[in-house]
Amino acid sequence: MNQAFIYDAVRTPFGKFGSGLAGVRPDDLAAHVIKESVKRAPGLDPERIDEVVFGNANGAGEENRNIARMGTLLAGLPVSIPGTTVNRLCGSSLDAAIIASRQINAGDAELMLVGGAESMSRAPWVLPKTEKPYPAGDMTLASTTLGWRLVNKAMPKEWTISLGEATERLREKYGVTREQQDEFAANSHNLSAAAWDEGFYDNLVAPVPGTDLVRDEGIRAGSSAEKLAGLKTVFRTENGTVTAGNASPLSDGASAAWIGSEAAAGLLGLEPLARIAGRGAHGNDPQFFGYAPVEAANKALAKAGIGWDQVGAVELNEAFAAQSLACINAWGIDPAIVNRHGGALAMGHPLGASGTRILGTLARSLQASGERWGVAAICIGVGQGLAVVLENVTAGKA
Repeated sequence: MNQAFIYDAVRTPFGKFGSGLAGVRPDDLAAHVIKESVKRAPGLDPERIDEVVFGNANGAGEENRNIARMGTLLAGLPVSIPGTTVNRLCGSSLDAAIIASRQINAGDAELMLVGGAESMSRAPWVLPKTEKPYPAGDMTLASTTLGWRLVNKAMPKEWTISLGEATERLREKYGVTREQQDEFAANSHNLSAAAWDEGFYDNLVAPVPGTDLVRDEGIRAGSSAEKLAGLKTVFRTENGTVTAGNASPLSDGASAAWIGSEAAAGLLGLEPLARIAGRGAHGNDPQFFGYAPVEAANKALAKAGIGWDQVGAVELNEAFAAQSLACINAWGIDPAIVNRHGGALAMGHPLGASGTRILGTLARSLQASGERWGVAAICIGVGQGLAVVLENVTAGKA
């Protein structure tokens, strides 16, 4: 079996809902990171790209259903390069990387460009079609920005609650307090701000032309649990804990990464950063979606043949502080190895882009620290989780 490696990763700054990137179409966001990826590969003949696989959770609007193909064409790549779009909601772009790595393993491809894009600002409202023309009653527009819409009546009610209410139920089940959530969220903001100040993201982020955004827009340096404690709860007026401060914000952005075989180094003119050593997917009750990364990561580690005691870095997408803490507690790991450079509570969570964002951050984090093993994990609405184990190929090479 051929080994699959990650060679490079790049993303846009993440913009706040209705703000810094709201004027940019999602297919243009995708095209931007595709062009940047090609630009950063000095040895690349674009004709050698086997396929582009991108993640996107919406698909209902300007993405035109297949944002991978749209972005590839808009980026000016050869029309012969095929593109396919993956939708596993929040895990879409991590799924794109997993799919590409399998194609590399199987020998069906040498070089794949993966990523994801989402404009939650530009997600359209949709109107269901009627069974007959000219219905007598009112019709209601449904937002495609986030969460359930046009719900099948056969779905159990407990499965179709809001993501926020689901998180409230998860934190009750696993004993996560409001104070712990606010402390975790404040830490995410401060770590994100410090990582930007220290230059960690300089080589990972490429601003979008025509916009003024050069950093992730949602980061609030100097955040504290005390400040966040003053925010009102959003999903419950009584006994609630989830606020705008300890939940990831609606966001816009895109990310991309090169996945290739060992031979892809010569095609790109780049050295590999990390080997994809294990992959895992898991499903659980939809209302406890935030806990699904626990078993997904355990499966990925088993595939890699290592245990948690060997893991030096974790990138866990912070959909909510409560679900992040529940996962960390279940793994029994040192919280200090998780999201050392900040997380989605601060930087944002543009659904289709987040998976490649955490994967690229993990690869660069391992390279910077010299640690050998890392885990990227993400929770997914409707009760799923994905995880990837990376092995730092430069570890021990001084």
